[in-house]
Amino acid sequence: MTIILSTLNARYTHASLGLRYLQANMGGLQEQTEIMEFVIGGKTTEFAERLLAKNPTIIGFGVYIWNVEETARLVALLKRVAPHIKIILGGPEVSYETAEQAIVKDADFVITGWGEITLPDLCRQIINGPQPLMKIHVGVQAKLDDLQLPYSLYTDEDIKNRTLYVEASRGCPFKCEFCLSALDKTAWPFELERFLAEMETLYQRGARLFKFVDRTFNLNIKTSLRIMQFFLDKIAAHPDDPVFAHFEVVPDHLPEALKDGIMQFPPGALQFEIGIQSFNPEVQTLVSRKQNNEKAAENIRWLVEHSHAHMHVDLIAGLPGETVESFGVGFDQLYALKPHEIQFGILKRLRGTPIIRHTDEFAMKYDPFPPYTILANRDIDFTTMQRLVRFARYWDLVANSGRFANTLPVLLGEAPFANFMAFADWLYANTDATHRIALDRLAKMVALWLQTQGMSIEATTTLLESDYAGKQPKVTEKKTVAPARQAVRLAA
Repeated sequence: MTIILSTLNARYTHASLGLRYLQANMGGLQEQTEIMEFVIGGKTTEFAERLLAKNPTIIGFGVYIWNVEETARLVALLKRVAPHIKIILGGPEVSYETAEQAIVKDADFVITGWGEITLPDLCRQIINGPQPLMKIHVGVQAKLDDLQLPYSLYTDEDIKNRTLYVEASRGCPFKCEFCLSALDKTAWPFELERFLAEMETLYQRGARLFKFVDRTFNLNIKTSLRIMQFFLDKIAAHPDDPVFAHFEVVPDHLPEALKDGIMQFPPGALQFEIGIQSFNPEVQTLVSRKQNNEKAAENIRWLVEHSHAHMHVDLIAGLPGETVESFGVGFDQLYALKPHEIQFGILKRLRGTPIIRHTDEFAMKYDPFPPYTILANRDIDFTTMQRLVRFARYWDLVANSGRFANTLPVLLGEAPFANFMAFADWLYANTDATHRIALDRLAKMVALWLQTQGMSIEATTTLLESDYAGKQPKVTEKKTVAPARQAVRLAA
């Protein structure tokens, strides 16, 4: 009897924490359970062939918004060529609105929610009988102290080549309606000493890159400080052996004790992901997001000016009640704080999230296929929403890539959102492309755009060359770009 736990990761460097939790908690079935991970974009037939080569009795798939379509094809294929194999689905994408999904119809069983207790129980029934009567099983929420931690299941190959996902807590106390964590009652911490002992073992095995999946790392400051001190001790003991830690933090909760700890991290050791999502108080109220905007801005400014942490800050376009104009105001406000990256996201309707309650009032229209991106709403029509989608893509290529560090401030001028929207509209009109734009071509298009805005060929050449050389430009012509009013016609 062989049980395979599988998923399709977004890329090879992502190692599935969820599968490793499941395997760690299989109890007496662990010895006959193995993990097989794939990467989206591969051939479904090859995935199936590799799975069937193990002659499994049961295959469990982790299903997420990024892999559900490809996983659905794989499940459908497996049930046609090997119908005797029992297929169990789990994961957030099949945990809500479950019965209507095609992938669920093809599978034998589905576990919604937590799986560490329910999966081994279901497998034992399949193997030993009596056979389960129900197709959909509600996952039993385990006490965190009762779970076997999964970190020993990271292989040496994982440690050497992949991002290691870890969690010091689960859940979230906040109720932001666009997020699945809105369904959590609170946040639950793992026992800290036990968790740090596992981190120590990973470190001794060679792990140096730790990405925390906790939704609110800085919720409990005492715990945050202990975890940060763990990494600071490693850095102090071996300053020539870099360690990198990534945390998601609450933007308006940064007390002095935490600041003191953050200031001790050297460059390249710490990254913060900060969800602002919107600076519009009315929108925040609509989606049940509690956030002190003034304090959040103050904290981001402090982090930029007084720490070496890399700042990755999120905004979401398309939220109910958010117009293009109000989003642009928030974007400019965030840009002025100078975070290293602004992740410009487009709203997605994740299955099960409370955001659906605004569908009728705000005429929210979502793509029916994953990742269920907003197509239009009461305040932003479809065409304008597509302009925002292109803005987000080009922003990644030009701003977040870091390749145009000297050019970007000139391109954005005194009106960052309006000017970049004008550039995005022009770039799309002149390339008809949002992907597969070679760097050389992109640089030429940036230079050409600046020239259409009045900058000389000599000045643009000097500016772009300074980015290629990675040095500060020596530009004698001081020119900022005025908002291109005719190209930035905001949504009606």
